[in-house]
Amino acid sequence: MLKSLFSHDLYLINEPFWVYTCILEDVARLDEATVWDTRNRVRKLEQWALPSDRRLPPDYRRLHDIARHAIHVTEALEVAVLNIEHIGTQHEAFVDSRADGRAGAAHREISRRLAFFKSYIGSVRQRSISNEKRLQNEIQLSYNVIAQHDAGTTVEISRAAHSDSATVKTLAFVTLTFLPPTFICTLFSMSFFHYDSGSGWAVSSQIWIYWAIAVPTTIATALVWNHWTKLFPSVSESFHYVNPSQSLPK
Repeated sequence: MLKSLFSHDLYLINEPFWVYTCILEDVARLDEATVWDTRNRVRKLEQWALPSDRRLPPDYRRLHDIARHAIHVTEALEVAVLNIEHIGTQHEAFVDSRADGRAGAAHREISRRLAFFKSYIGSVRQRSISNEKRLQNEIQLSYNVIAQHDAGTTVEISRAAHSDSATVKTLAFVTLTFLPPTFICTLFSMSFFHYDSGSGWAVSSQIWIYWAIAVPTTIATALVWNHWTKLFPSVSESFHYVNPSQSLPK
């Protein structure tokens, strides 16, 4: 900054606005370096964060930090452009207030430089705005890729759950198929029944004991289960819940 001040054109010394051109020269250089540094960071993200390389979840905290800095840079550039416009307006008012009413070479040179820095920093601001849009596009892409991955996982879980449901239905059908014959075999294998080739079937007169015990026991079991599900609904639901992810292949 001091070097640019001391090496400035001597014929501009009489122009009070010449110091702003020196300041704007360094401001433009710093702004451009900052914007291109942000651009390089964005480019690295774009090169790494391709959909085919998404084996690990993206660092959203880093993405948002870079986006936040890009927003601050754009804000600073917008303020710089506004300040240059105000400086140019004041310089025109100063030139118009001169006694001779004419703008000399120094005044024209300052006006030209102010217009140049306004255009230059405005162009750098457009690059900064482009960085913001590219970052937002990258963040949106990351969200979409993760959402697509989650949707694929949900489809796999649904397929596994459908397969488990089909298996359960098959087991239930097989159970219901063999349950009546099993009951009949168990019933007639009891000692209450006796078969003799000569006299045929004989039934004990105490057969009522079996029904007197079996029927109340069945009714009591159904009542206890119904009462249990009303008192402890969360516990009863846990008996029926199966984590679909456990059925997926490891």
